[in-house]
Amino acid sequence: MRMSGAFYGRSELTAPWGTSLHAMPGHLWFHAVTAGRCWLETERAEPRWLQPGDIALVPHGEGHVLRGEPDAPAPPILELGREQVSERYEILRHGGGGAATSMICAAVRFDHPAALTLIGLLPRMIHIERSSAPESDWMQRTLSLIAAEAGELRPGGETVITRLADVLVIQAIRAWIESDPAAQTGWLGALQDRQIGRAITLIHRDPARAWTVASLADELAMSRSSFAARFTELVDEPAMHYVARWRMNLALSALKARVEHAPNRLQAGPNDEPSAQNHAAGELSRPHEQPDGNPDQLTSDRHDLRANRVERRPGSPRAPENRLSQPHLVVLVGFMPLV
Repeated sequence: MRMSGAFYGRSELTAPWGTSLHAMPGHLWFHAVTAGRCWLETERAEPRWLQPGDIALVPHGEGHVLRGEPDAPAPPILELGREQVSERYEILRHGGGGAATSMICAAVRFDHPAALTLIGLLPRMIHIERSSAPESDWMQRTLSLIAAEAGELRPGGETVITRLADVLVIQAIRAWIESDPAAQTGWLGALQDRQIGRAITLIHRDPARAWTVASLADELAMSRSSFAARFTELVDEPAMHYVARWRMNLALSALKARVEHAPNRLQAGPNDEPSAQNHAAGELSRPHEQPDGNPDQLTSDRHDLRANRVERRPGSPRAPENRLSQPHLVVLVGFMPLV
């Protein structure tokens, strides 16, 4: 999964403590408790305790509250003093001097259509308990590495912490997919099917190929009728409708990235990088539904879109190429069948 982090932070908290985190549409909030405990409250989900080793995701970026005790005051986090370690990494120290709690928190966003589809299917809150996760040992080792880096921040430590936090986000989503019955149906269930999951993988890897029901069925050694019926049953739309919609989503994503990126690059100096505020500011739109149409015509349209490049002033930095035909990351969280 491709993600970009808007914010990462380490929290050193002492009772009584609490804080409110604002909504960040288009982002996923991540919280991992390394010591102590935390009471997490969010709208449309039951509040719950997070114990040491537990991980929580708020996938749709909704505002929520973290407390040491359910009745502790929770001022907005932006009103609390924070140490700015780097552009995207902060340390929060807050509380009344009592029992200690340590946490790693992050807000990340996903830009690729496959990732956006996946995030849109996640529940309002995901709570991965230390003792119940299928990948508990691996997750706990990752969390231990984060805690070790956070305890003694050495040169490059914030980079290690942010990358490991990204890994934990993926591990937490994997754990939910493998354990929650809601992940065994629909698009997620289709990804885990040996044959239809491979068909989706082929479509994602090579969206420019002139796919037909016959060519996909041939790749899977299935009859056309059996493949078409099973794909529609599991994915809830015909295979060629899925191909057309996937191509259009890729085109829209590429155009959006090009339009957003070009002004920033034109205004920045040759050695400048976009600021953290620019990364956090944009609200992502959900993938658009594509009306029924001719997939071959959509392929032609996609090439026309690629031809309409953003006009560049002489001597200005060149925006990076964004070729739709290049392979895309399709094994979303490591569970997709490949045969």
